[in-house]
Amino acid sequence: MKFVISAMFQPPQDLVPLAKAADEAGYEAISFSDHVVYPETLDTPYPYTEDGSRRYDENTDFPDAWVVAGALSSVTTRLRFTTNVFVLPMRNPFAAAKTVATAAAMSNDRVTMTVGVGWSNVEFELMGQEFRRRGARADEMIEVMKKLWSGEMVDHEGEFYRFDRLKLTPPFPSKPVPIWVGGISDLALKRAAKNDGWLSDLQTTDEILECIAKVHRFRGELGREGHFDVMASASDAAGIEGYERLRDGGVSHILTMPWAFYHGMTDDLEKKIDGLQRFSEDVIAKMN
Repeated sequence: MKFVISAMFQPPQDLVPLAKAADEAGYEAISFSDHVVYPETLDTPYPYTEDGSRRYDENTDFPDAWVVAGALSSVTTRLRFTTNVFVLPMRNPFAAAKTVATAAAMSNDRVTMTVGVGWSNVEFELMGQEFRRRGARADEMIEVMKKLWSGEMVDHEGEFYRFDRLKLTPPFPSKPVPIWVGGISDLALKRAAKNDGWLSDLQTTDEILECIAKVHRFRGELGREGHFDVMASASDAAGIEGYERLRDGGVSHILTMPWAFYHGMTDDLEKKIDGLQRFSEDVIAKMN
């Protein structure tokens, strides 16, 4: 089992020391969340809390994930970089393909693109993208981006995007960028089944295992076999026994803020580093 540090809400000045410490301590990756603006007023509720309120406020840090990945790749040697999640249909597919390709090239292909379809129609409108049918558009965007990453002259004729032969200018990823999908609806799980992995929300172990069973059923219906990654955050797993149950159920990666187990949700950088190092000794080393 591999462990991924969630850098969600972390201030930019902490990211370099956290990434260096994670690289040295044996973590697989570090992950970043994605929002561009904070609308003061919403007309769609936040979908991941019971009362529809956001888990963050207007002062919460959301540095651009791909800029951060490129920067942190220069101070690490093996640590991978991913997102939880990158709101793909809020972007233009050509700009997104170029950005991710550049991060992949700068990091020697140490990036995984974990996508979601978003929930804030206000943010979509400000980014110049249509909120309606964003899931179907995300599916086609992935198809377009894979073509662009090939480094060849490509064309496309789809429902949302059409273009004659062209080539994304270098750099390109030297190997395929893994694409994981976040979300807990059946539509999200079906989208994940078409790709390389699935990301849970903060769920119980039973809920996560139920979603994994659904994903594999959908993959079977698609005739897809082979390796499939699952990155999960379990609200009720905090030790080796709990992680082993998740691993046995198909979870390949645990997304966590390891310092919380020792120091709570601290803002103290030294305590964060101490916590991630202790978690590596107490959990990662013993499991692997």
